[in-house]
Amino acid sequence: MTNDRRRFLQAAGTGITAFAGLPQKSFAENVPNTNSDVVFPVTRFGAKGDGKTLDTDAINSAIDSASRAGGGIVLLPAGSYLSYSIHLKSNVTLQLTTGATIVAAPGPEPGQQGKYDLAESNAPWEAYQDFGHNHWHNSLIWGEGLENVTIIGSGLIWGKGLSRGWNVEPRAEHPGAGNKAIALKNCRNVLLRDFAILHGGHFGILATGVDNFTIDNLTIDTNRDGMDIDCCRNVHVSNCTVNSPWDDGICLKSSYALGYARATEMVTITNCVVTGDFQEGTVLNASFKHFAADEKVFRTGRIKFGTESNGGFKNIAISNCVFEGCHGLAIETVDGAIIEDVSVTNLTMRDLRDSPIFLRLGARMRGPEGVPVGVLRRVNISNVVCSSGVGRKICSILAGIPGHPIEDVRIHDVTILHQGGGTASDAALNLPEEEKKYPEPNMFGVTPAQGFFIRHVNGLEVSDVKIEATAADVRPAFVLDDVHGADFRFLKLPTGEQNAFALNRVRDFSVFRSKPVPDMELAEANDKKL
Repeated sequence: MTNDRRRFLQAAGTGITAFAGLPQKSFAENVPNTNSDVVFPVTRFGAKGDGKTLDTDAINSAIDSASRAGGGIVLLPAGSYLSYSIHLKSNVTLQLTTGATIVAAPGPEPGQQGKYDLAESNAPWEAYQDFGHNHWHNSLIWGEGLENVTIIGSGLIWGKGLSRGWNVEPRAEHPGAGNKAIALKNCRNVLLRDFAILHGGHFGILATGVDNFTIDNLTIDTNRDGMDIDCCRNVHVSNCTVNSPWDDGICLKSSYALGYARATEMVTITNCVVTGDFQEGTVLNASFKHFAADEKVFRTGRIKFGTESNGGFKNIAISNCVFEGCHGLAIETVDGAIIEDVSVTNLTMRDLRDSPIFLRLGARMRGPEGVPVGVLRRVNISNVVCSSGVGRKICSILAGIPGHPIEDVRIHDVTILHQGGGTASDAALNLPEEEKKYPEPNMFGVTPAQGFFIRHVNGLEVSDVKIEATAADVRPAFVLDDVHGADFRFLKLPTGEQNAFALNRVRDFSVFRSKPVPDMELAEANDKKL
């Protein structure tokens, strides 16, 4: 056992101070002069940093003093700062030096009120999204209505006393419980850089209505969502690693939590790693310990749009990201959102749990009445390399609903290696529509296609796609149902007894230079195998 691993196990089982000794970022850090008028060390305000004394008041006093001075840097030297809710202020930077750890103090005991700030009311909108999305104040670090806010440094935020929800103690709904490491609402000009989050509760980061927002070089190793970017504009996420086995890694939302439908737009996500395959804390300490194969873990860890999808997602670019031991890319609108103008390129996916690509236009419609079903259009996905790690027999899915097709999708330069095993009875499956069901790749069960199941889609271009199975699979590579305008070029598909295509209610179909299918154009095809 390495020394780093031993320190991790000791911290998890017996104390809070050992994480301060774990390796943090390897780059140099510029620590400001603590005698400066714009630097406010929390130790000057009584913080002990011993992991035993509550330092909440000292940290908040330092922030208040910096705010009254017109702005400044609140500096946390090396140490473990046990704290309840920390209140961010405009024009204030919270700097975590190397070896500094903010530790979320214990949650409430049964029958007692906790000491985190109470969850504020979000009536009458609370029925339209989950509890965690409706409240911000019940967090370890939070800010509302602020501008020019920064959290930087190579230290650690450890949400030890936070609730993850899901009916576990401490319960997130309990008065005085905290369930987010960082929560921001209606802020602008926000920078989060270089630190790490361990065990972040329901959300490592929840940002709602935050504009001009940069998240760079974070490591988030957590027990539910890594980061949720909700109703935000002009957002840049880069160089981040998120291990979130029990929920999503990097998640775009457009909920109704602000009391109106607001799009998440102008977003870039680049050079990030998302995974759900490692035990919590073992990415942060670089031991990368896998879960046992039979351990009951969701292994989610992906990049996703949704599920909260009232306001829309527009003008989004995702590039150069790695998926490891998790679900694949998910782009979902089920609450009336418009998703449009999305570019996804240069993804590698290894040991996926199910669909590499999941596009879903549904009609759950959790929101105000009278809102029309959403739209999903103009999506380009390219340069994807994928290997599936489990035999769940769920392929990539593009699925609208009757009368509401997905529109204008281009998929090219994609290689998919899957485990195969599909049978003739699998190929004959007629999947239910499930218009109002919670969207997940497994919502339809086993798919009748081994490569792509495509239903209710208008305007599809697929080129330079290779599908390969490690074991025999008699399902067609592509199943198309209610598809209008579909062009396939330069495909390499499995050969054998299976069909390349199964077409039903398909109009304006063409295939060109694709093995083993001859070139052809079809004006219409019903119940046709190629």
